[in-house]
Amino acid sequence: MKNETGVRWPRGLRARAATGLVLAASLVALTAAPASAAPDPWESQSGIYHRFTVPKSTVPSNACGNSTGAGAEIEGNFGPSNTWARMGLDASGSNCSANIGPLQPGLYYYQYVATMADRSRVAFRNPDTPVEVTSHPDWNTLFIPGPEVAWMDDVAAGGGSVAELTYQSPVTQSEQSVAVWTPPGYTTKTAKALPVLYLLSDQGQSFREWLELGRARQILDNLAVNDDLTSMVVVMADAGDANPGKELLDGIAPAVKSAYNVSSKVKETAIAGIGRGAAQALELAAAKPGVFGSVGSLSGYLSDSTAVTADLARKINAKTDLLRFYVGNTLDPNYNGTYEAMTALQQAGVRLEFDGVHPETGGVWDTWRENLRDFASRAFQPSVKDHGLSEGHRPLTEPYTAPEAGSITTPNIDENGMVTFETGTQWADAEDVVLWGDWAPNGQWFRIPLTKEGDRWRTTIGPIDGYYYWRYEVNGVAFHDPQDTKNVVNVESQLFVPGGVRTPLLADAPADESGQLATLSYNGAFGASKLKVWTPVDYDPNRAEPYPVLYLYHGFGQNYAAWTEIGRASQILDNLYAQGKIKPMVVVMPGYSGAPFDIWNELSGNVMPLVKSQYNVSEDPAQRAMAGLSWGGFLTHGTLVNHPGQFGYFGMFSPPFTAATLDPSTPGGQTAIATTKSVTLFAGDVDTGAVNAINGIESSMSANGIPVAKTVVPGPHGFDVWWQGLIDFLPRLF
Repeated sequence: MKNETGVRWPRGLRARAATGLVLAASLVALTAAPASAAPDPWESQSGIYHRFTVPKSTVPSNACGNSTGAGAEIEGNFGPSNTWARMGLDASGSNCSANIGPLQPGLYYYQYVATMADRSRVAFRNPDTPVEVTSHPDWNTLFIPGPEVAWMDDVAAGGGSVAELTYQSPVTQSEQSVAVWTPPGYTTKTAKALPVLYLLSDQGQSFREWLELGRARQILDNLAVNDDLTSMVVVMADAGDANPGKELLDGIAPAVKSAYNVSSKVKETAIAGIGRGAAQALELAAAKPGVFGSVGSLSGYLSDSTAVTADLARKINAKTDLLRFYVGNTLDPNYNGTYEAMTALQQAGVRLEFDGVHPETGGVWDTWRENLRDFASRAFQPSVKDHGLSEGHRPLTEPYTAPEAGSITTPNIDENGMVTFETGTQWADAEDVVLWGDWAPNGQWFRIPLTKEGDRWRTTIGPIDGYYYWRYEVNGVAFHDPQDTKNVVNVESQLFVPGGVRTPLLADAPADESGQLATLSYNGAFGASKLKVWTPVDYDPNRAEPYPVLYLYHGFGQNYAAWTEIGRASQILDNLYAQGKIKPMVVVMPGYSGAPFDIWNELSGNVMPLVKSQYNVSEDPAQRAMAGLSWGGFLTHGTLVNHPGQFGYFGMFSPPFTAATLDPSTPGGQTAIATTKSVTLFAGDVDTGAVNAINGIESSMSANGIPVAKTVVPGPHGFDVWWQGLIDFLPRLF
């Protein structure tokens, strides 16, 4: 029986290819490597943000994206831990645009997609730009430099060269090409033949992907100029599926030896690959234990792990100096294949090394680039003494078994911060299901697609840490997680993954440090209404001194539970209080509906009396505070200006605009100036309207001697900004 490489197992392990060279000298040609693709003209950078601006006329659906994902989107590896994610391009005049950032240094690949009326999705690109990724012609790339990725950045000087070599395939009888990297200063007239490393591509990749997404040229250049690489020739190839052994040994290798001064010694010949290419590398190394002295498996596997015998293991050990395995985390499709291959080889007695499970990424180029860097620096280097796991990588002690369909409560968090989402069967006929949430770097909203498995939809993302709020979107329509029975007032659900540092104040406090969160009902100006009340863990209704009180308002279109079900206000309060950073207080979160311009009558006539009747709160304006997000911030400002003297402290988070300023010539203005102790202003930097609003408020307050604290942080008009505002505001009170 033949395996995937076209080599017979096990009889063929002892056989050496007897075919002659299939190589026509006239077809051996060195051609210049393809020119670097022009940058995407629809992408630009402004500060920490990358802005994507697409003319609406170029969008196949002729529509921009929106909250339901219809129209134009950008999708790429922008999500947490480089998860593939989508982001809507909002209408901006005649364009569709979006900001993404800040992005961590590294290589990103993305495409523009239009969702059509029938929910089909059509990828498109700027028609004036050349293809950047051969195997994904609609993709664009974006490299963001930084110290942490200097090892895959362009070298300033002294790098090697890349060319394409054309040869006649002995398998397909057609012209094929490979890419060849030669080290700095290489010349065919060198006295000593150089070692050669063959890199094989995965299924669905092209050999050019090693350069286009793998940044092999930059990685090898940096290793070379830093003296971390044996001077070698590196050949990037696709050995195909039909007979990869014949393709490599009778086609590619002879062509390379004819065009380049490379060694034929076993110790100076190496092979490595990704996925299918790794399987081919492993199986060729086993089939020809006298051809390759160094072997690397990047997310690889063995087609037939039973073919490795003790006799074969002795031959492999005798001829192989380096056999090193690499694999991504449990998102790597060949995670178990790598485990099974290593187990079979080790049980047969083969000596091998393992780089460890990459903790951050799966079977993607973010993993393989690091793998290439590690393997290339080890090849032909017998003096390397460290043969173990790379720093931060994990051992691989058992295969991974995904939770069975219907067996988990969503979201399901494992010990490594990997989170699995799974729907029920209610959306079995859906065309498209995504996770909408604040997955973007600054709290903007990405959509992460789910994959249909049977009658359910599922995806795993991670590792992630900290707090996120999310919902399902099914065919563009928002749905609450059916399994979430705790947060039921809003469509969004909460996810907190412990163990990280992203948002520690949003974590649940221990039970003995958690305050009480109550819901009160009443009839008010907006009809049947509810509000939330937080009290500290040691709240004493009989305390002689009444508690200070904060009235905290939500935004337009939200509700009384938005601050607790999305904004994590009770967790923020619990944690700040436990740390001694805030005074004991009562926090009231009322609701309102419509778009009132003044809620003082409702607040003073219904909310305050209700709270006073049930809680030990102060009626001294100096012991009262008011704050709000978005429209709630606008209402807070209106209360300060139009109903002065009722509160001592004010917080306004992303108010959309302001209607009036203080007039010190009026009695009301003088009262506000005399009684307002401080004003805290907060907004996200891409929220232009809010930034303009708080700038105006700051100017008005400062001109009248009122203390103001203004902060603009990276972020949108969303809760990632507002909970930061609340965290900043609370310690300033009372």
